[in-house]
Amino acid sequence: MAYKEVEVSVDKPLGITLGEKKGGGVVIKSVAPGSNGAKAGLKSGDQVIYTSSFFGDELWPADKLGFTRTAIQAKAEYVDFVVVRGEDGPNVKRLPKRPAPKRFGRKLSAAQKKRATHICLDCGYIYALPVPFEEQGPGYVCPQCQAPSKRFAKYDAENDKIIGGNATPLAATAAGLVGAVVLGTLLYLGLQ
Repeated sequence: MAYKEVEVSVDKPLGITLGEKKGGGVVIKSVAPGSNGAKAGLKSGDQVIYTSSFFGDELWPADKLGFTRTAIQAKAEYVDFVVVRGEDGPNVKRLPKRPAPKRFGRKLSAAQKKRATHICLDCGYIYALPVPFEEQGPGYVCPQCQAPSKRFAKYDAENDKIIGGNATPLAATAAGLVGAVVLGTLLYLGLQ
């Protein structure tokens, strides 16, 4: 293996330009000097092998430029990257999804830790804004996955633990609803 893997978390705006790699995959075409991408250590020519997923703390293979751009645009505040430098990076079309490294993407400053009071149960977004969560009102939605405020649970930032929040995840609710529609359709067609 003649390449080096580098993991970075980059605040938005990124200040990078992506392009397609010959044979498949995504490369960083340019990095603006002084940009967040440059500060994080990204370099022109790096092959992107993983980026943040649309939600949660999972990293997805960067095998298609359009999909990778969409995943990056969906992230609200920062994007996690795994890039390789050197010759002959891995074939990204054969890479599985992988969990983000421990606390990768959840790096909170001391001030943010003091303010971190809630976490989105659907995607893991940690609410650490200066305005208390309770003052946001019922119209507040997660900036990362658009889940309503009722999908947030109290969060202990010091121990990285959810307090309470045993509500059914959105995916399970959606699966139940789809199952009910399918069952209803089958019953309807069977009675015809």
